Amino acid sequence: MIKIPLKIAKEVENYCNKRGLNDKTKNEITAKVEHFYNKSLYDSEEAAGVVAAQSLSEPATQMTMRTYHFAGTAGIQVTLGLPRLIEIYDAKKEPDTPSMTIYLENAYSNEKKAIEIAQKIKEVKLRDFVISNVIDLINLTVSCHLDTPKLKKFGIDIEKLAKHIKIKNVDSELRGKELIITSKKTENVNLHKLKYKLLETHIKGVKNISHVIVSKELGDEWIISTLGSNLKKILEMEGVDTIRTICNNPFEIYDVLGLEAARNSIIRESVNTIEEQGLGVDIRYVSMLADLMTFNGMIRGIGRYGIAGNKKSVLARMSFEETKKHMIAAAIEGTKDPLRGHVENILMNQVIPMGTGAFKLVGRMPGPVGKTEKAPVKEKKEKPKADKKEEKKEPVKKKAEPTKTKEKPKKEAKKTKEPAKKVAKKKK
Repeated sequence: MIKIPLKIAKEVENYCNKRGLNDKTKNEITAKVEHFYNKSLYDSEEAAGVVAAQSLSEPATQMTMRTYHFAGTAGIQVTLGLPRLIEIYDAKKEPDTPSMTIYLENAYSNEKKAIEIAQKIKEVKLRDFVISNVIDLINLTVSCHLDTPKLKKFGIDIEKLAKHIKIKNVDSELRGKELIITSKKTENVNLHKLKYKLLETHIKGVKNISHVIVSKELGDEWIISTLGSNLKKILEMEGVDTIRTICNNPFEIYDVLGLEAARNSIIRESVNTIEEQGLGVDIRYVSMLADLMTFNGMIRGIGRYGIAGNKKSVLARMSFEETKKHMIAAAIEGTKDPLRGHVENILMNQVIPMGTGAFKLVGRMPGPVGKTEKAPVKEKKEKPKADKKEEKKEPVKKKAEPTKTKEKPKKEAKKTKEPAKKVAKKKK
C-alpha cells in the first residue's frame, strides 16, 4: 500500500476536524481514501506519457492566442495564454515579457520603504535626463542638453555623469548643462549609432528592469512588480526576501539557484498560465513534463533541438520533424533501431511495448478432455475418416500380392525336382 500524498492527507484531516469526528472514524476515512488512491494509480507499463501529452495539449487548444495581464495601475503587460505556454515548453532563453515579483522582509514591508527600494531597483538611462540632442557631422560630436533638476531628484551628481559613459573610442566632456561626446576615429564613424549607444547608457539602478510598480496584497503586504528581470542583482539588495522572490525566466533561475529551482519554476509558470485561462490540468502531468525537460542536468525544450530531436530511435525522430535528414544520416552511419518505443513499433505495424504488449504471456496447455457429452462426438467424426483411408490402401496391397505368389511356386518346384534326380541315380 502506498501512502497518500501530504496534500490529500491534509484535506482529509481538515474534513474530519470541521465535522468533529473521533479518532476511530478518522482512521476509517483515511483507510478508505488510501484504498481509493491506490486503486487510481497507474498500472505497470501503462502509457502515462501519452496520457500526459493529451491532457496538456487538449486544454492548450482552448487558450487564446494573444493574452496580456496588466499588473498594477501603470499597465505592465505580461504575455500569457498559448504564446506563454509555447515559451515555457520550447525552453526559450529570453521571454518576450520578462518580469519579477519581489517580496520584502517584514522590517521593509511598508509603503515608504517599498517605494525607496523600488526607486533603487528601476534602471535609469541617460535618455531619461536628456532634453534634446544634436549631431555635429563636421566635428564628429554628439551633444546632449541635460535636465539638471531631474538629475538632482534622482541623487545623481552632474559632474560625475561623464564617468558613467563607457563607450570605446570616444571622449566625454561636460560643458555647463551639456554633455559632449567626441569620436576619436575620423573615418567610417556612424554618429547615429553612437548617439543610440550614448542614450542607452546605464546610469543608476538594476540593469534590464525598465518598469517598477509597488502594490499592496490582500494580507497587508507590500510587493514590487517589475518589467524586466535580473534575479542575481535583486537578491543581493538589502530588504529583499530572498526565499519568496521569483522571476518568470527558468533559465535565469537555473543560473542563480540551480536545476531543482528551475524545474519548480517550469511547473509554477505552466500551472499559473493554464489556470489563468480558467482551465484545469492535474499538476502531476505538468511535473512529469518538467522532469523530462530537466532530468539530464539542463533545461531542454520539446522540439527538434530538444527532447524529440535527441531520441535514440531513428524512426521516432523521423516521425516528428526533418524526416529526410534523419533517414540519410541513419543510412550513412548504418544506425540500427532497437524498436523499444511505441512510435517506432506503430510505424512497423507491430504491437507496442506498453500495457499488455509489454509482457510475454506464458501459459499451461489444457490436459486431455474428460468424459463429457462432446467427447464421443469428436471420436465418431474421426473414425469414418480413418476407415476410408484403410479402404483405399487395401486394394493396392491386394494387387501387389499375386506377383509375390507367382514367384514362390517356381522356387518350390526347383527344390522338388532336385531330390527326384538323386533318387533315380541311386536305383541305377
